[in-house]
Amino acid sequence: MRDFPHAMLREIYEQPAAIERTINLYLDGRGFNAKAFAPLAGWLNPRGEVLIAASGSSRHAGLAAEILFEDLCGLSVDVEYASEYSCRRTANPRHPSLLVISQSGETSDTLAALRCARAGGQQTLAIANVNGSTMLREAGAAMPLGAGRESAIPATKSFTCQLTALYLLALYEADRLGTLDAVQRDEKIAELRALPAQIAGQLDGWGTRTAALAAKYRNASTFLYLGRGIHYAIAREGALKMKESSYVHAEGYPAGELKHGPNALVSEQVPLVVLATVDRALDDSVARYERTLQLLEDMKEQGARVLAVANSGDSEVARLVTDCVYVEPASEHLLPIQEVIPLQLFSYFMALERGVDVDRPRNLSKAVIEV
Repeated sequence: MRDFPHAMLREIYEQPAAIERTINLYLDGRGFNAKAFAPLAGWLNPRGEVLIAASGSSRHAGLAAEILFEDLCGLSVDVEYASEYSCRRTANPRHPSLLVISQSGETSDTLAALRCARAGGQQTLAIANVNGSTMLREAGAAMPLGAGRESAIPATKSFTCQLTALYLLALYEADRLGTLDAVQRDEKIAELRALPAQIAGQLDGWGTRTAALAAKYRNASTFLYLGRGIHYAIAREGALKMKESSYVHAEGYPAGELKHGPNALVSEQVPLVVLATVDRALDDSVARYERTLQLLEDMKEQGARVLAVANSGDSEVARLVTDCVYVEPASEHLLPIQEVIPLQLFSYFMALERGVDVDRPRNLSKAVIEV
């Protein structure tokens, strides 16, 4: 058995198995597991309106879910900070279905949002990692995850399992609503099933590469993380991982917003981390990618230091940036599950470079319950 010096690194490496366990909770040999999805039959309101409430990394999973549900299912989705929702619940008279997301299922602000929604008669669904947790018991419908116990305060495997469960939920609703045909559904399920092995085959390479990059960027004072579409959620998550793991300031922005203020910060001490992956089978993804290439061209002329996450073999991105980390090609809505992992590793190694106890960052705590 491999020996890991920190729980965070061990949990990063546990992600292929954790994702596979989560997949197996909801898929069987025939496709969707009818028994697993039956309790979810009534969670969505008749108008297809969803409000997602969560905190921290779980909220970033919710931002990705907003794109998934809108693109694949045609739903109308908003994402709220859980801490804000319970303070202004009467501001939404439409009474959308409320989806809450949590690692522990006990996060106080998120639990308060769930209880407010239930008191108002809204349909509710909880996604959490701990069987028997309060949210899974109190919500009208529940989707437990298969991540297993997560001990490190920075969320890693619980986050990718949340993304996996949300993708499964989006596929299920798209199938039920008829927004995906059977061939598309089966292709996406097959790609999802292959994802754990694809990730496992890249982990060691990502680890070696990001350790070297952390040594190179260790003196940065701030990072600006940039992404478009669903990748904006991963930019936010990458920035959060950097802050909580290494105490280095970082912020996540939509890539198109860089020149609307944040570019004033870019310097030798303020590098960019840019998500520049692409699904060449999807026109919208190609359009986003081409805009990102133009941004990278501009940043090269400006002299910015840029670390990019790109598709394997992408020479266009490589020629425009200072450094690259590569991920294997995947469809647009599954790329985030891969591309966040090198960002987790980069944050981990940055913490080591700066002498931080990565499993116990200062001023932070975590609800951890036996699973």
